[in-house]
Amino acid sequence: MEQKKIDRINELARKAKTVGLTPDEIEERDKLRKEYIEAYRASLRSQLESIRVVDEKGNKRPLKKKDLN
Repeated sequence: MEQKKIDRINELARKAKTVGLTPDEIEERDKLRKEYIEAYRASLRSQLESIRVVDEKGNKRPLKKKDLN
């Protein structure tokens, strides 16, 4: 995500705490937050997919998704 967009998120957060936001600014903030979260998740997913676990025999294996059922 571009630094310009992150700065805008922070600017809107500061404004929300002081004077409040207009409906258009609230919509912009929500859109930017959603985009930020998606970028964060994609980055984390990429990092996790590149991790390899080395077993006792020295074999490198990718992490597996945990079955939550």
